[in-house]
Amino acid sequence: MAVGAATWDDLLEGEQVAHVETVPAMEPRTAPLPDELHPGLRKALPFRTLYVHQRAAFDVAARGEHLILATGTASGKSLGFNLPVLDTIAHEPKSRALYLYPTKALAQDQARGLAALHAPNVRAAIYDGDTPGERRWHIRKWANVILTNPDMLHVGVLPHHDRWADVLHNLRYIIVDEAHVYRGVFGSHVGNVLRRLRRLAQVYGAEPQFLMASATIANPGGLARDLAGVEAAVIDDDAAPRAERTILLWNPELLDAELGLRASALGDASRLMADLVSRGLRTICFAKSRKAAELIHKFTVERVDADAAKRLAPYRAGYTPAQRRDIERRLVEGELLGVAATDALELGIDIGLLDCAISVGFPGTVASLRQQWGRAGRRGHGLAVLVASEDALDQYFVREPETLLQRRVEAAILDHANPRVLDGHVRSAAFEAPLDDDDRATLGDEALERAALLPELKLTKSGYVWAGRDYPAGQFGLRSTTPDTFAVVEAQSGTVLGIVERERAYSTVHEGAVYLHLGESYLVRELDLQARTALVTPYKGDYYTQAKKDTNTAIEETLRTERRCGLDLQFGRISVTERVVAYQKKSIRDQSTLETVELDLPETSFETEAIWYVPEPEQLAGLEKMPKLLGTLHAAEHSMIALLPLWAMCDRWDIGGLSTNIHFQTDAPTVFIYDGHSGGVGITERGFNAFEGWVEDTARMLEGCPCSDGCPSCVQSPKCGNLNEMLDKVGALTLLRRMVGAATSAKRS
Repeated sequence: MAVGAATWDDLLEGEQVAHVETVPAMEPRTAPLPDELHPGLRKALPFRTLYVHQRAAFDVAARGEHLILATGTASGKSLGFNLPVLDTIAHEPKSRALYLYPTKALAQDQARGLAALHAPNVRAAIYDGDTPGERRWHIRKWANVILTNPDMLHVGVLPHHDRWADVLHNLRYIIVDEAHVYRGVFGSHVGNVLRRLRRLAQVYGAEPQFLMASATIANPGGLARDLAGVEAAVIDDDAAPRAERTILLWNPELLDAELGLRASALGDASRLMADLVSRGLRTICFAKSRKAAELIHKFTVERVDADAAKRLAPYRAGYTPAQRRDIERRLVEGELLGVAATDALELGIDIGLLDCAISVGFPGTVASLRQQWGRAGRRGHGLAVLVASEDALDQYFVREPETLLQRRVEAAILDHANPRVLDGHVRSAAFEAPLDDDDRATLGDEALERAALLPELKLTKSGYVWAGRDYPAGQFGLRSTTPDTFAVVEAQSGTVLGIVERERAYSTVHEGAVYLHLGESYLVRELDLQARTALVTPYKGDYYTQAKKDTNTAIEETLRTERRCGLDLQFGRISVTERVVAYQKKSIRDQSTLETVELDLPETSFETEAIWYVPEPEQLAGLEKMPKLLGTLHAAEHSMIALLPLWAMCDRWDIGGLSTNIHFQTDAPTVFIYDGHSGGVGITERGFNAFEGWVEDTARMLEGCPCSDGCPSCVQSPKCGNLNEMLDKVGALTLLRRMVGAATSAKRS
């Protein structure tokens, strides 16, 4: 069925429609299959041409170069890295390839795709936490394409490399799919895991080639360097066809301009979804949490007839693999009309041909939004929708659509040399093989510097060796910067729901906190500081909690100082000391405070990276009296934190801040914005580099918000340690405008 714009034209009118535009179709650009392709593989392929970027990827790989392929959703990236691997294996069946995926579902999907090709000599198998013990030995001996994930590589493969000797000796390719996912803390860990893998491959006499695939990001070459420590050829000229697409930005009705209250984004999304599926349009709706996905599904079912309701399903983590496979199959076969999903379906799982994609709330990065929208229009004209939440960034985008639709995608940033991340990997590497100066080429200079400082490592004739007990890789995971964590345990079943870094535990899992895990709500019954556990029970109440914190910062080392926006902007290392002193219960319905409860918890401190600035006296003219001064700085800090995800590929929950009318070291009014992860992962450095654009965007966001005194769509923050007290929106806008003016004058001169 061809899908025309007329099918949904009537939805593109009305007060909630903030912006509509149509992106024209693109014709494919093709190239012939390479002449040198193995005849058996050529025969197995169901096509005779490639897209230009797929052919370019094959040619780069054939020259023995590392590669990163960064093109749009559904552009055939999998074939781009599969073809060189399959050709090598067709010629040399003993060669091995290791494929890394961030999720098990992706590995399953790729395994299905490989099996369907019937390429000669390929013996593919998945090796992850679900692989039965008795099959593992067999896979190591027999499979030449092994699909796994970084976590399994970290604890299940590298520490036991003697069992993997044959795989490592014959390792020709390391495939890293969805490479843009490896950013922040997780990416910093994966960067070290890949360096350890390269090092062990060399121990066994192999020099594997990296073939990476990423969504469209600003720094593909830099990401390859940061992740694997290699120089990779970048292929980012997308030659795949694209159907015409209509983009709709939808802003739920404003119910109270002063409070910034809008109609429910979930309610509006389900109304749109019901409307689209009732017209026979296959639709996917992305929500940020499991609970939101389930609610959108429930509301949509209530709005459609019985036949359409049978063809709807939610999709989220927490289902069994069999349940998820069944939903994926029903999608691909066209049996399902609509799916409400978490971002688990954003990545490259093949879910067939869809007409419409709805994103509920900006997913955090432009790259991620494009991945979600790329699901629409696979079989003709598509519709891509962003339903805005009341969050400041969402509201900024619906008021300034070009800042979203014309913006370059972000850079994926990570810092493999962050000592908080690096130390565990240095210990693990020393356990795997003695560490010496020759390892600088793979592990980096910083690894050898840290090795000399770690007490569990002993210097011997052959290098640094592990002198501790057990194996160190088992002592830390890849999702946190610190091994100092609290386990969140469901009281009835004893199931560990997740782990929380100590510096975040006191503000998120204190006694009485409402804790969200994958969209489900739990009430913390007890926080045991000795056992490092938070006991939780399921929670169905109508309030949420917000912690009140006393925060102090101390500047440890200034690394960069530049004159920017008419003031001295600094970047460096700070220590942050926090003490959670109370929490408020707040109504979900209207955000009113129901109760404030005092807490007695120890203080935590951690070192991280930050930017800070001291406004000049003329920039604070008329704002310098208390309490206006503090309200101005506090509101500027909040609004800048809300906009930083636009410039750094991160979430506002990754960022902290502090503003003070007088700081003990600067002796002046100062604003700090810091990386919320111990040691930092490069987020605020990105903000430092893009400071003028970041300040300008923040001023525009404040100018456009219809409230007069500040609301959740501009200066109020859901994570404010001062419970959003002392915020002066007008003062913040005055200060930021003066900073923008200074930057403009500097540019002219």
